[in-house]
Amino acid sequence: MYGAGAVGGVVAGRLAMAGHDVAVVARGAHLAAIRRDGLTLRQPSGDTVVKLDAVEHPGDTHKDVVVLGMKSMDTAAALVALEGFDGPVVCLQNGVANERAALRHFARVYGVHVILPGSHLEPGVVTAHCAPVPGILDLGRFPSGSDATAQALARDLESAGFVSQPRPDIMRWKYRKLLMNLGNAVEALCGRVDGVDEAAEPVRAEGEAVLRHAGIDVASAAEDRERRGDIMRWPGGVGRAGGSSWQSLARGTGTVEADYLNGEIVLLGRLHGVPTPANETARRLVQRAARSGARPGSMTPAEFLHAVSLSTNDGR
Repeated sequence: MYGAGAVGGVVAGRLAMAGHDVAVVARGAHLAAIRRDGLTLRQPSGDTVVKLDAVEHPGDTHKDVVVLGMKSMDTAAALVALEGFDGPVVCLQNGVANERAALRHFARVYGVHVILPGSHLEPGVVTAHCAPVPGILDLGRFPSGSDATAQALARDLESAGFVSQPRPDIMRWKYRKLLMNLGNAVEALCGRVDGVDEAAEPVRAEGEAVLRHAGIDVASAAEDRERRGDIMRWPGGVGRAGGSSWQSLARGTGTVEADYLNGEIVLLGRLHGVPTPANETARRLVQRAARSGARPGSMTPAEFLHAVSLSTNDGR
């Protein structure tokens, strides 16, 4: 598991608890804490300390399958570090750019549609918020299709308590998740306050319009609701402070993955002649917030919408 944060850490921890041989590639204080104390997996049922190998470089451990769990801006460096590996590479990541990048380096690449509410706010600790099923992790080969490896990976994830099935059309599901993730930047900028959902509406509306104009096949919102059903359950009183970009600002990492979420819509908009001022504003402002060390909630929803209106009037 290359990247052991909110998603990668939860999946690695549960796979190890299910008896699978798992090693994680981590860095900094998180790596030091896992090496010293183990990985603490916090779940509604309680905390479990999972002992597993933790290394700083993927060359320091045996690999049969590599799962990329880092944010998209760190994928390029990870792919270089993995040169020489000839097994399957699994993109347990949001966005839609990682699989294409990985396919330049590796012949067998798999995408995962990640529905896993998790948190990583302190070294050595990751939190899974839903129970008894922590997440839905459908997967498929990139660019399309399924095979015996996809089926085996799905079985392994199921053995660790996740819901997972192979999907030959995995990218249309990942594009639906991309649309849902477009609001991450707005949530990070404004915090989880009244009005944040309304402030995120323009970025999602632009995303829908751009993907439609580009002719990209996207799983519908109705399909997504049907797939989720009542699988993901949040025990009473359990919640998380914010999504992945909110957590990046809260931890002061200095980076967010908005270039690969909102930036994906901006890129497609420019390629197809569709204006995307809301997504460009969200991308630009949250990147600035990350670089400056701003905390979540540095602006109000009204201030964000005002910035969008100014960008719209500028013709961006």
